[in-house]
Amino acid sequence: MLDYVILGIIQGIFEWIPISSQGIVAMASQFLIKEVHPLEMALFLHLGTLLAVLIYFRKEWIEVFRFKNISLLRFLVVSAAISGIVGFALYVLIKNIALGNGLLVITGFGLLLTAYFHKAKRMPGINLNKLAVITGILQGLAVIPGLSRSGATIFGLSLGKLNPEEILKISYMMSAPAVLGLTGFLFFKNPVLISECWPALIFSFLAGFLTLDFLLKVANKIDFFKFALIFALFCFLGAGLEILF
Repeated sequence: MLDYVILGIIQGIFEWIPISSQGIVAMASQFLIKEVHPLEMALFLHLGTLLAVLIYFRKEWIEVFRFKNISLLRFLVVSAAISGIVGFALYVLIKNIALGNGLLVITGFGLLLTAYFHKAKRMPGINLNKLAVITGILQGLAVIPGLSRSGATIFGLSLGKLNPEEILKISYMMSAPAVLGLTGFLFFKNPVLISECWPALIFSFLAGFLTLDFLLKVANKIDFFKFALIFALFCFLGAGLEILF
């Protein structure tokens, strides 16, 4: 059980920072868990951090479900549909392919650009509808281990006229529909995930909720330029860890 707890904590901490929780969980799962495919385990544990998102942003979700925030509802639906199409296609293609390192470096450079554009005040100002398409594609691509979902979507959202708090909130909320669809598919494909992996789900939720609360409080206290820069450094650190291990 301890192995599952460790994987859950890893997922809960690294889901929100661009160091690819999926890649790290998949890598750790190869050593800790033999009964479940590493990629399936990594994808399934997003369900725990999904619960953290649903509870932490419960007020925003209530507004969406009551059709009081139509623009956010439309954004989530469009981005989720695109993410599902791109992500499922990639999942089928890469499941049994050994991928090399380096994708976190790409995410890191993307976040460096995010920091630069924010500092120079040269953001393109793409509207929310176009952002839904862009970030939907980027989130779908993040099914590839090593490509950070949070880093990719934060980069995409930074292309619009959103403030730092909105960027982080939407980045984390938009994971929910995609995760629901993907974990539902994985459950029907491999029901053993629920019966054996529930300790990992519980701890991914607990660690995810606490880490999410911490990051949002930090983001409100420091300039978004510094925040994006720190996230970029996390990416480069993660890439270094991938190479070492």
